[in-house]
Amino acid sequence: MSDRYEEAAMGGRGRVVAAVLLAATTALGVVGAPGAAVAAPGGDGGRGQATARLPQPTGPYPIGTTALHLTDPWREDPWQPGRRRELMVSLWYPTGRPAGGDERARYMTPAAGAHFGGDSGVGLINYGVRPGSTDWSAIRTHARRDAPARPGGPRPVVLYSPGLGDPRSWGTALVEDLASRGYVVVTVDHTYEASEVAFPDGGLAASVFPGLLAQPGLDIGAVLRKALRTRVDDTRFVLDELSGLRRRQGLPTGLGGALDLDRIGMVGHSAGGFTALQAMHDDPRIAAGINLDGQLHFPGPDGRTGVLLPSLARDGLDRPFLLMGTRSPDSGSYRRQPGWDALWQHSSSWHADLTLDGSRHGSYTDAASLLPQLARQGAVGPAELTDDIGDIRPDRAELATRSYVASFFDRWLRGHDDHLLDGPSARFPEMTYER
Repeated sequence: MSDRYEEAAMGGRGRVVAAVLLAATTALGVVGAPGAAVAAPGGDGGRGQATARLPQPTGPYPIGTTALHLTDPWREDPWQPGRRRELMVSLWYPTGRPAGGDERARYMTPAAGAHFGGDSGVGLINYGVRPGSTDWSAIRTHARRDAPARPGGPRPVVLYSPGLGDPRSWGTALVEDLASRGYVVVTVDHTYEASEVAFPDGGLAASVFPGLLAQPGLDIGAVLRKALRTRVDDTRFVLDELSGLRRRQGLPTGLGGALDLDRIGMVGHSAGGFTALQAMHDDPRIAAGINLDGQLHFPGPDGRTGVLLPSLARDGLDRPFLLMGTRSPDSGSYRRQPGWDALWQHSSSWHADLTLDGSRHGSYTDAASLLPQLARQGAVGPAELTDDIGDIRPDRAELATRSYVASFFDRWLRGHDDHLLDGPSARFPEMTYER
């Protein structure tokens, strides 16, 4: 669990961005409820702003996507007392024909993109993108909005959880690739923790975290533990809702019956990787999980020193999981990370550990493909770019991430083994393998 939100809270290289976080507190602490609008940062309406393209999916199927607004009637929002917990999720799935032109779904809505790329958004806080420099809503995915599901299901389901502060869109390149290979992928926004969440009525719910982190004497560990509990509860609620999709009105044709809920996996980046494995520990419906560079421990009682292990690390897992680390200072081999090592020692299932040479924390996200393009247009500085994604070639980071994630889920959700995970591979000499 090592996003810059988390690093700012827990020390380490995140001390550099702590000042940025606190400077953003006033703007980002004004939180809009799902039914209320949050003013978007100013900008030039897209004139002269940088933009970028996502890499093409590699699978044989065109992709559809649709967004769902979910409300949990039984749960109070932990960040907004007195409100029911509301989430936005997107489903990505195989469809019959490719998207063209304006049929392609936006990467972010205009309001969400303006906030993400503004003075108080995670584009700056987590990735150093110059505020107002980038038109995030001009980026298009490869998915056709609300397209009918391709016949031939039901298909295995993979949930995706983003890093702390990141929106659900920040893993789109990986998600689209899985959908193009025949999976139904469900991406989850964790409301009031994500930089911003856009709701269908036009409301934008902004993160409460910068405001929380500015409070004197705050128990950082308690906040992070609360965030993880909330994320796991969100995940289990989404799984409950998926079981009722056949009865939901207004879904794209065939989508309700396209999900095989007996074959569910989960992948996440950073805090999302922690979420994936903790949710797998807590909920037997998740058969296999991948942690993309997420720490598996909390700071000690004083919030700065020592380590508290979650139940996941203390108990271990009895189903397959994959750890994928980077060459960031706080990552690498499972032996170097207390939560990873404890999980490794206590687990009875198949598991492996991979480390991508030359990478940094953002290498397993859309940062790998988008930030170099933005840097060439002056929206990101060279130092920030290296800090975010290292010096590995972006196309190699993208290919490695997609290949290993797909190999893992093909093996454990489909019974198709390409043997990439048997040991070190000549196809990926930049990947260190441990079993």
